[in-house]
Amino acid sequence: MAKKRKKGIAKRGGWEVAKKLLKAIPIIGPIFVVGFAGHDIKKKGLVAGAVHVGLDATPVVGTAKNVLEIFTGDLIPDKADKVQTPSRTSRQPVPPNQN
Repeated sequence: MAKKRKKGIAKRGGWEVAKKLLKAIPIIGPIFVVGFAGHDIKKKGLVAGAVHVGLDATPVVGTAKNVLEIFTGDLIPDKADKVQTPSRTSRQPVPPNQN
C-alpha cells in the first residue's frame, strides 16, 4: 500500500514538473498556459489564478517564474480547501447516554 502511494505521489509530482517545463519554453509556452488556464484558476481562485496565468503568459517573466517554481514551489499558493461541515438535514446517530 505504501509503495503504491509513493508511486502516485511521484507520478503527480512528475506531471507538475513537466507542466512547468512546458510553460517555460519561450515560443510554445503561452499556448500551454492558455490550455491550463481553467485548471489553474479553479485551483488558485479567480484573482490569484488570473494573476498566475497572466504572469505565465508574459514571455520573459513567465519563463523566469516557471524556472524558479521548479526549484522553490508555487509562488502563488493554491486556495485553501473548504472544510466539510455536516448539514442540518444529515442525521448522525446519537450515542446513548452513559450514566
